[in-house]
Amino acid sequence: MEVWFRPYVWTDYWLAVLFTVVIPLILLIWAFVQKAEAIQRLLMIYWRVASLLLITIYLMIAKYPISFITGLMALVLIPISLWFWVDLNDEIEYQPSGSLKLIFNSWRWAATVYCILSAIAFAPFIGCALSQTAIATPYCRVWFETPLLFKEIFHLKDLGFIAILALVIYVAYLSYFVLIRLGKQGRSATQR
Repeated sequence: MEVWFRPYVWTDYWLAVLFTVVIPLILLIWAFVQKAEAIQRLLMIYWRVASLLLITIYLMIAKYPISFITGLMALVLIPISLWFWVDLNDEIEYQPSGSLKLIFNSWRWAATVYCILSAIAFAPFIGCALSQTAIATPYCRVWFETPLLFKEIFHLKDLGFIAILALVIYVAYLSYFVLIRLGKQGRSATQR
């Protein structure tokens, strides 16, 4: 059965690669070259949070239903990670104007808008994670096509076990951060 929204799913994956991998990687390298420490720190935090997207891809390669939950969580957590830190926001705001600052802030807004819109579009598919019968439908399986192509291109093995292990570590670290560190350091990215 042909799924009418297949082109939109593929477009979403390509936009995700652009906004969540390519541009932030270029910005991170540029920030290191320019020695823009606040942007470097915010991008390092971003990469820690965005690693949930890679975990999601490997969960989708293994066709685990939980990948629909982790994908949605990544889309929610990424904008939070980009704007949460008061001290880094202030440092970036008060940096001298330049092309790095302009492009970084433009990307930050674009990535935020992309993640919010993508999360809204992805939310109806959360049912794919909650039902064994739903996961077998073309409606849900269409989301596995791009990760499976990624697996084929890079000749990856089934990394389901590694993805589950990575997810457990990610959840443990996120829980530690939310339950312990956040109370101590608040919205400051610098250690106290």
